[in-house]
Amino acid sequence: MMSKIAVFPGSFDPITSGHVDLVRRALPLFDKIIVAIGVNSQKQTLFPLEQRMSWIKAVFEEEPNVEVDWFENLTAHYCTRIGARYLLRGLRNASDFDYEKTISQLNHIVGGGLETIFLISDPAYSHISSTIVREIIKGGGDASPFLPAAVMP
Repeated sequence: MMSKIAVFPGSFDPITSGHVDLVRRALPLFDKIIVAIGVNSQKQTLFPLEQRMSWIKAVFEEEPNVEVDWFENLTAHYCTRIGARYLLRGLRNASDFDYEKTISQLNHIVGGGLETIFLISDPAYSHISSTIVREIIKGGGDASPFLPAAVMP
């Protein structure tokens, strides 16, 4: 029997409490979830890949069904290469839905039937985004309310 593998792709620059909540809530649905950092050499990140991977591993060290990886190029091609049939995505609001719906339809075609599973953000986390957290950090503010304990920039 094929195992149900989901990929949760993103930049995770940094991983937030909202991301962690999403993965924990999705764990019962899959045999394995791979938190996969998409690397785009054209995109400037605040934290290096090694740091982001280290944080994610620390956050999920007690979860044997969560793995951490990274990839370049198309998410759908990465999923095909590793045998994942599902993508995990979170939706905070209607804008997220409109954007993610289009991406999921393209991934379905490019990924040969790759299915995207959407989870609605817990209201406690729906205001959190990596972009906002990065701005708080860059501005010298305290981002700890939005980050898992293992992530201390």
